[in-house]
Amino acid sequence: MTVRPGSPLAGSGSPESVAVVIVTYNRADLLVRMLDGLAAQTRPPDAVYVVDNASTDHTREVLHRDDLPLRVTHAEDNLGGAGGFHLGVKKAYEAGHDRIWLMDDDVVPTPECLAVLLAQDEACVAAVREDVAGRLVEKAAVDFDLRNPLAIRPKRATVDTTYPDRSAMPERVELHNIAFEGFMFRREVVDAVGLPDASFFIFYDDVDFAVRARRAGFRIWGIRDAVLVRQLDFDQQHDLAGWKGFYMFRNLFVVHFRYGENALVRLKPYAIAAAVVGLSPVRGGRAEAGNVIRAIGSARGMRRQPGPGSSQR
Repeated sequence: MTVRPGSPLAGSGSPESVAVVIVTYNRADLLVRMLDGLAAQTRPPDAVYVVDNASTDHTREVLHRDDLPLRVTHAEDNLGGAGGFHLGVKKAYEAGHDRIWLMDDDVVPTPECLAVLLAQDEACVAAVREDVAGRLVEKAAVDFDLRNPLAIRPKRATVDTTYPDRSAMPERVELHNIAFEGFMFRREVVDAVGLPDASFFIFYDDVDFAVRARRAGFRIWGIRDAVLVRQLDFDQQHDLAGWKGFYMFRNLFVVHFRYGENALVRLKPYAIAAAVVGLSPVRGGRAEAGNVIRAIGSARGMRRQPGPGSSQR
């Protein structure tokens, strides 16, 4: 690995040290399969940082194992996925690891996945997801448009809408954003842009981090032969009138406020909010209208981008 003065890993003799960061909440049965996948890697990770978001199931029992270099933090409160990744990345970064590999509790890497990613001499790489039947389900964007004010959804094309299956992909695909499932980056990325933003709580924290990285000059590559198996079906249709709806609206608005490439795009959240409120008598109702109104106010307070030296570090 690259030796840095004061690094607790200096002198280990390894070409590059890699730490895995996992965030989990009340999904112990999925988590155990994910950990089994890590334990089966042909190139074992040097450390596995697990942030348990105050789980109330049997997660603690699942984490009692000696076949992985586990470093477990049991949070007193649920930090959300964003808060969990912020904390886990901070711990891995401060421990001096050269690369950090982010993982959710519902995915399983195939045995060669980590080795394939480490073979890429790139600052930002990502595994490509498939479902348990082997179908390509990678939702990372290959076109994320923050220029067109008429594009309601900035994600205009994804890996799985661009390629019919994994065999149709080139060896590397450039990505505009990622999910925190199988995304790996070198510590220089944190040096340049700071940590994942804990204030998102859930949703879009990964998009925010990817946009910051790309704007700092890093390219993100999806690696075809790094296979990650998703144990659950994608369920992207959340109840916008429920508590998750608030975060879906707010965090989408934050991305537009922070990174919109022109004034019209930065104003787009107001148009979306007005449309949701206007249509609430016939769809969504008062709860959805209330969510979008609260979301606009909250998003305005998050317009400042985190970065090196900010409170996010």
